[in-house]
Amino acid sequence: MKYALFLGCTVPVRAQHYELSARKTAEKLGIGLVDMPNASCCGFPIKAVHAETALLIAARNVAIASAMNLNIITLCNSCTAMLSDAQHELKNNDFYKKFKDLGLSYPNEIVVKHFVRVLYEDVGIDKIKKQITKPLKELKVIAHYGCHYMRPSYLYGFDNTEIPHTLDDLVAVTGATSIDYADKKMCCGGSVLGIDEQLAVTMANHKLREAKKNNADALISICPFCTVMYEDNQRKAEEKFHAEYALPVLYYPQLLGLSFGLDKNEVGFKFNRVRPSAILDKIGG
Repeated sequence: MKYALFLGCTVPVRAQHYELSARKTAEKLGIGLVDMPNASCCGFPIKAVHAETALLIAARNVAIASAMNLNIITLCNSCTAMLSDAQHELKNNDFYKKFKDLGLSYPNEIVVKHFVRVLYEDVGIDKIKKQITKPLKELKVIAHYGCHYMRPSYLYGFDNTEIPHTLDDLVAVTGATSIDYADKKMCCGGSVLGIDEQLAVTMANHKLREAKKNNADALISICPFCTVMYEDNQRKAEEKFHAEYALPVLYYPQLLGLSFGLDKNEVGFKFNRVRPSAILDKIGG
């Protein structure tokens, strides 16, 4: 199975370990990732300022994959939402006319899916299980879904927005324990970071505190900006709330890669800002 890989803006700059581990685990599972030529920002950062422009930027990216005759696979929750919205709107005659007026076309109807959704729906738990060579039974983690993984639900129709389970199921297949915890669906705070940093850090701290309370070895993320909040801003949360977390934040493909027997360099552990040395010690290097 092949997909057009949409990396977006944040992954190549701040989440190289996400891309690396995703490519490595995809290869193990027979997923072909084809880079998209001339892809741009998904448009999400300017949606609040000018929604139509944001949608047209997103639609252009969808059109690139359409010309490749490939469905899109994404690594970012916000990119997934923005591109899915554009794909949905391209079926609308009024929007499509504006799109064509820019000299663009949408020759093949395609689907946009998050990497984790592809693993769950298109690959499947059973096939993933066959690749597990090193079950991570020693690890306890908390899974963070993020706001745009399942929402807006009318675009996805995937998982249960009130009681999500797909990421927990995918964690479980690695052998690790996914801890249920309070406010599992709570936002990371990234949506307000540019407006009110103190509020954003307070929101991130809430979930870091839950991880600490539950003795989690790591927080599992599937979105680069959520990781920015929980990892890059973890020190700010510790200073503001007089706490000590030292909590590694792993992208799901990093956890999956470890269970596949990939080593720490193959899953990009050197890029993790909170060093996951204790995790490696627990699973035996």
